[in-house]
Amino acid sequence: MTVSDARLAQIASRRAEIEARLASGTLEGEAFVSASRDYAELEPVARAAETVRELRAELSALEEIDDTDPDMRALAAEEVERLRAELPAAEQSLAIAMLPRDTADARPAMLEIRAGTGGDEAALFAADLFRMYEGYAAAQGWRIEVVSVNASDIGGFKEIIANVAGSGVFAKLKFESGVHRVQRVPVTESGGRIHTSAATVAVLPEAEEVDVEIEDKDLKIDIYRASGAGGQHVNTTDSAVRLTHLPTGLVVIQQDQRSQHKNRAKAMQVLRTRLYDLKRAEAHGDEAEARRAMVGSGDRSERIRTYNFPQGRVTDHRIGLTLHRLPEILEGPGLGELIDALIAEDQAKRLAALGE
Repeated sequence: MTVSDARLAQIASRRAEIEARLASGTLEGEAFVSASRDYAELEPVARAAETVRELRAELSALEEIDDTDPDMRALAAEEVERLRAELPAAEQSLAIAMLPRDTADARPAMLEIRAGTGGDEAALFAADLFRMYEGYAAAQGWRIEVVSVNASDIGGFKEIIANVAGSGVFAKLKFESGVHRVQRVPVTESGGRIHTSAATVAVLPEAEEVDVEIEDKDLKIDIYRASGAGGQHVNTTDSAVRLTHLPTGLVVIQQDQRSQHKNRAKAMQVLRTRLYDLKRAEAHGDEAEARRAMVGSGDRSERIRTYNFPQGRVTDHRIGLTLHRLPEILEGPGLGELIDALIAEDQAKRLAALGE
């Protein structure tokens, strides 16, 4: 996709206009916040457009040089060759920067990991996945806060839900949704046989109160005593909360906090985020179908990645990428190469669709 010089000029003009408004000192409150948001969204596009404009202008000027000095002509030809090599990459970067943004990309995310087939081994793998995301989040400078956890007897997680906050969280984690499969010899296996287990990951953009309105009449609220692992307060007070959203049938249970009030607040946060995800799916049905075709749907029943311990490899089945660095990936920072590859594939597919 080649962007015209006129469009480049429009982008530069728009950036200058917003900069002038922000510097004028006349904007206050929501007007200032809105202009700042517009500038932050435009700035990466404007920088990429400025690079393309400069390269094109320099190339045009050099191509018009008609110097009689052979040394000067040779130098000009060398520069022309360099610029012609650099320009396509700069134009590609601009095209990517101009791709329509998912409005949820900049949001925090709710990360949900659940043990699937495989019993105790699946729960241990779910814990491995959570530690992987903790390590990746730390490398990105993000914050993770556990919302609720249902631990297994041997140190794994039957289910764990956490908030991930930081810059561009959902944009990077959204392709992690789906079934993750592990192949290894479980610690409980005395015969040395390799077992296959699975855990599901769901990454949802976190909702704010303005995104989803939940009416009291649509909620069924049950209060009861907490059960299972959780500390001294378990089974001593009626602090556990179960919310049922009657129109959709969604159920959220929260019992990790000692306070019924805190459990209800966290349950509402989880419910609101799940309802927002349903709302997004309905509003972007065609777009979601297209993305599913590109990099997988993230549907809970779809296997997206395999972690093979005997061979020390991780394979992402959506893009056919295998990396033989399993320990580094499970530590967290190594996950970045897989995520970057998925983002690049998504961008390439969307660019191709624009050119059709």
